[in-house]
Amino acid sequence: MNHLLNEFRRDYFELETRRHFLKQCSTGLGLMAMASLTGGCFSGKKETDLLANVANPMAPKMPLQPGRAKSVIYIHCAGSPSQLELFDYKPELRKVDGKACPPSFLEGKTFAFIRGVPNMLGPQGEWRQNGQSGAWVSDYLPHFRGVVDEVTFLKAMHTEQFNHAPAQLLMHTGSARLGRPSMGSWVTYGLGTENQNLPGFVVLASGGKSPDAGKSVWGSGFLPSVYQGVQCRTEGDPVLYLSDPDGVTRDLKRKTLDAIGTLNKRAYEEFHDPETLARISQYEMAYKMQMSVPEIMDIKREPKHILEMYGVNPDEGSLARNILLARRLVEQGVRFVQLFDWGWDTHGTSDDGALEIGLRNKCRSVDKAMTALILDLKQRGMLDETLVVWGGEFGRTPMAENREGKANPFMGRDHHPEAFTVWMAGGGIKRGYSHGQTDEMGYAGVSGRTHVHDLQATILHCLGFDHEKLTYDFQGRPFRLTDVHGKVIREALA
Repeated sequence: MNHLLNEFRRDYFELETRRHFLKQCSTGLGLMAMASLTGGCFSGKKETDLLANVANPMAPKMPLQPGRAKSVIYIHCAGSPSQLELFDYKPELRKVDGKACPPSFLEGKTFAFIRGVPNMLGPQGEWRQNGQSGAWVSDYLPHFRGVVDEVTFLKAMHTEQFNHAPAQLLMHTGSARLGRPSMGSWVTYGLGTENQNLPGFVVLASGGKSPDAGKSVWGSGFLPSVYQGVQCRTEGDPVLYLSDPDGVTRDLKRKTLDAIGTLNKRAYEEFHDPETLARISQYEMAYKMQMSVPEIMDIKREPKHILEMYGVNPDEGSLARNILLARRLVEQGVRFVQLFDWGWDTHGTSDDGALEIGLRNKCRSVDKAMTALILDLKQRGMLDETLVVWGGEFGRTPMAENREGKANPFMGRDHHPEAFTVWMAGGGIKRGYSHGQTDEMGYAGVSGRTHVHDLQATILHCLGFDHEKLTYDFQGRPFRLTDVHGKVIREALA
């Protein structure tokens, strides 16, 4: 009993007495004083505004400037598709197929798997120009050829990272290191969401595995956790543990949440921790999602001709199914839908990683659906307000991969940060346009080079943000998605 009383007294003094505060926190008083002089975490905002934001963090907000796009569908092909087989046609590369790689491509360079002197590898597939824009697309994507006039291609993208996990982190969080908020988290932090019964940031994964960078690519980092992505599954419960246990009625669940909410509010009144209010918001969102998410995830509600348009079997999980779900989600006011599809890594070490087999199969899984997405959004009058982005984390080399100096059993290409292609369509983006150009071998950009941070800045611009002003104070300085880099690709804007 005495032990319990002593523990109670200790806890009381720790929470209530100034003497304990000064004793334990003296080393932090200087930092607290400096924070008060520099504005702390408020960056000029009124404290009342910040508290209102914490109380209802996902409430719709107006961007700093009018944005053409209201929502984003980002399709990430994890592993990185080969731009040289899909969009960046290089007839000169075909002429040197099988010849030794020139020394200038190797000197001072580091590759993930290439060793020694590899051979050049010409583009695979049959190529032709399409639409009024004359965009080159191979027969790997026959359906997509029909919508190139709706799209802007960024053909000279580049990055510093040549391994999957850091490259994916850089693409989606602006940093190759763990701990930064993802793009979808930044967007929902800045804009909230229009449907308070659904998450503002939804993640759909396919391909059998998660991205190499793990769930950090849709995490909230140092932003409040309410802004992290909610992963929805295509089998079983759409969200893990969303269903109530047997015997728990809707009324009982409501009473339980009310009781928990009362305790959390008391905790907030005592400690004033904003994460406590975020927790209340998340509990309420989960309660609403029990009704709204199963309905929105049921694609059997779609007409038969729409299912056929996307090439979807409603009883099977697939990338095509997730693309259709993405349209359903943005139609209901979800702000940011992130799709990850694993299996685009074409090294040539196996048939499923071969340019002539594996890449063709992956293209079949997405070609019809991503084409249908553009056409479907357009026929519903949603394309002008929905920004669609498609790409990987880096490109592929114009040389054949020779793992550890030996030829691979199938045709494949190594990771390549110097050049890759991303396409964008919809809200705020120019139609039928190609920006940037690589050299005749497709090794590096020679004009219109665009960096990952430029892509991020452009996406935020289409949503109405100045990427330099969408910031969050953390550890003494303002952070942003593009860090200290990035320029809007204005040539790609409508």
